[in-house]
Amino acid sequence: MASTTLTAGPAVTQPTSSLRRTTLVSGLAGAAITTVAAAAADATGVSFEIEGEVIPLLGFAQMTLLGAVIGGVLLAVLNRRSASARQRFFQATVALTALSCLPSVLMPDDAGTQITLVALHVLAAAIIVPALARHAHT
Repeated sequence: MASTTLTAGPAVTQPTSSLRRTTLVSGLAGAAITTVAAAAADATGVSFEIEGEVIPLLGFAQMTLLGAVIGGVLLAVLNRRSASARQRFFQATVALTALSCLPSVLMPDDAGTQITLVALHVLAAAIIVPALARHAHT
């Protein structure tokens, strides 16, 4: 009776796991950086009060990480369903970043708060979008 020996081939990194890892890493980096920036703005006197409620610093981290996850899922879907995933991803992320800034412009009464919140949205996008875009199919 012949014996068959199975050998493991070279390790293959799945594109999906790489995208997941990049989503997590860029999301954590974006969360850390935007939270530090928000803390610095708070220390200089920027009020993060909206309708009588103060945005907690942890809220900046949570929403940035959520944005990264949404971006990662969006890119995964586009990679599967679009022939031009990279272009569509950039179009969608520009539109979504602009939409995410609307409450920051419309809700706070203070111009300094509005400008800071919009800048934090753009900062988070500037960290996360290019990192994820490296995984987009052309």
